[in-house]
Amino acid sequence: MAKSYCTSIELRFSDLDAYGHVNSAVYFTYLETARVKLFSDFFREVSDRGILIVVARAECDFKIPIMLGDEIAVTLCLAKTGRSSFDLEYRVHDGKDRTFATARTTMVCFDSVKKSTVAIPGSIMALA
Repeated sequence: MAKSYCTSIELRFSDLDAYGHVNSAVYFTYLETARVKLFSDFFREVSDRGILIVVARAECDFKIPIMLGDEIAVTLCLAKTGRSSFDLEYRVHDGKDRTFATARTTMVCFDSVKKSTVAIPGSIMALA
């Protein structure tokens, strides 16, 4: 089983839409926030080496609406690996039993100096 990473997300009033729940586009911001925290906390050396981790694909399945006052957490884990790309799976939840959404992003490792894809760094592969 893959190791998981969980972080809390602050819900802002501006995240809400006219219906009073979190706008669907904002979920992708929550995924990004969790992903950036993960990479900042554990994989800073990857960016220090000039390797960019870019989103090639993002998808989200919305389960139940997030309302003002809900607690939000995002748990993510490494789901699939290739040579230079990997998938992260996400669960947006309340820290307990309620799942607001599930999602997946395909990430590609890109060398900013050589301008080409590169193999997934070992530190990221260790999440598997």
